[in-house]
Amino acid sequence: MVIEENRVLDRQSQGLGENPALLVVDVIRGFTDPACPLGSDADSVVSANRALMHVFHDLGRPVFLTTVVYDNTNQASVFRARVPALNLLTRGSHWCDIDPRLPLIDSDHIVEKTHASAFHGTDLASTLRTLNIDSLVITGLTTSGCVRASAVDGLQHNFKVVIPEDATGDRDRDAHTSNLYDLNAKYVDVLSVEGTTRLLLSNTK
Repeated sequence: MVIEENRVLDRQSQGLGENPALLVVDVIRGFTDPACPLGSDADSVVSANRALMHVFHDLGRPVFLTTVVYDNTNQASVFRARVPALNLLTRGSHWCDIDPRLPLIDSDHIVEKTHASAFHGTDLASTLRTLNIDSLVITGLTTSGCVRASAVDGLQHNFKVVIPEDATGDRDRDAHTSNLYDLNAKYVDVLSVEGTTRLLLSNTK
C-alpha cells in the first residue's frame, strides 16, 4: 500500500506533571567515546545532560541514569547477535561506566539494563511509582534506539514524557531527526533543553 498524502494526527501537548523525574539513558563511555564501536562524538549531548542534571539536583527532583551491563551470554542473546559490538558491555568493562563528565550525586539512581528500553527487565517502573513520579524528562543515547524505546515504554506505563532534543543524540543525524519527529507526533512532547528547563521551573511555582 502506498500512502500518497501526509496526514498529521491531532495531538495535545501534555508537558510535565507535578512530580517529574529525569531519566538519562545510556550516557556511558561506550556510547560517548568514538574509540568504542558503539560510540560517537557526543560532547554536546553530555554538556546538555550536565545542565539538566544540575537543574534537577537544584530542585531536589529524582535523577535516574541507565547503563547496559551483561553478566552472561544468555542475556539479550538475540540482540547481541544482531549487534555484536554490544558484547563489549560486560560487567567490569569501563565502557559500561556512566560518562565521568556527568555530575552524579549520591541520591541519583543507576539502572542496569540489558535491552533497549530502560523499563524492560528492570524495576524502574515500580521505583517511579513508589516515588509518586507522574512524568519523565528522557534524554541520552541513542535517539533512534534506547531513547525511543524508553520514551514509548514510559508512555505505556502512563507517564507523561518530554524529550529535550538537544540532550539526545544518534550516530545517524537523519535517524535522530526522523525519530524525534515521529515521537513528537504520537508519544511525547519534544522541546529544547531551555524549554524543558522553563517548564520545570514553572511547575515549581
